[in-house]
Amino acid sequence: MNGGGVGHLDAAAPVRARGRGRSLGIALLVAVTAFALLGPSMLGIDPTRQALEDSLLAPGMAHPLGTDVLGRSVLARLAHAARLSLGLALASALTAAVPGVLLGVLAAWRGGVIDRTLSMLADATLSVPGLLLVLLFAAIAPGRIGALYAGLALVLWVEWFRVARAASRPVLAGHAVQASRLLGFGRTYLLRHHVLPELAPLLRTMLALGTAQGVLALAALGFIGVGVQPPTAELGLMMTEYLPHWHEAPWLIAAPTALLMAVVLGMMLVSPADAA
Repeated sequence: MNGGGVGHLDAAAPVRARGRGRSLGIALLVAVTAFALLGPSMLGIDPTRQALEDSLLAPGMAHPLGTDVLGRSVLARLAHAARLSLGLALASALTAAVPGVLLGVLAAWRGGVIDRTLSMLADATLSVPGLLLVLLFAAIAPGRIGALYAGLALVLWVEWFRVARAASRPVLAGHAVQASRLLGFGRTYLLRHHVLPELAPLLRTMLALGTAQGVLALAALGFIGVGVQPPTAELGLMMTEYLPHWHEAPWLIAAPTALLMAVVLGMMLVSPADAA
């Protein structure tokens, strides 16, 4: 009896651990989202306003995260950077989801030439590294947020397509779909009542992972100076601006780094529980 109880507890431990991880991930994402949405309006500080006499002030009551070398509020710039990065990454992931999921289901549904053609198109997109593809768009229109948005969406749709295609096949071949077809239900009904409900957990996971991927890509492009351009506040760009002053003002580089880590960690903690 004791052995069975221990075995039951051991089996439940991973479930509890995943639940705690998911709760932590949700808490992180809620905090970052609230900061991104409410921070700029609550602070009411122009993130581009310079005050050279306040250069490199340490964190204090007036400036909780200090100021940068131009005297700009780091907290205000961080809030605007969080709004930009999260908003742009989420918009890109959602934009990629629509064609990716629909084309994936279409490939699984029709098969044959359509499946092979769409798979070849996805493979051709994957032949170019994702970050390089976004970099090409950024180079065509330097500093344009629209170019970054288009590049990210073009990169992310392939993952949506591959997941939707693979997950749709067993659903479409299942007894429930076959019975609905025999009863005369159309494709829209099958998609809404059979395919999409089965794909929903995977799609939620893909949304979290795609958004995290987008935030990291934007930060990487900003860090090497080909993404969002000054004076716009963006996480990677802030790291580049603050890195030369790490020895005299280490709190500067810590602020955007911590926020970026919180976003990605939150997405990673949420997604496995959704996938399960």
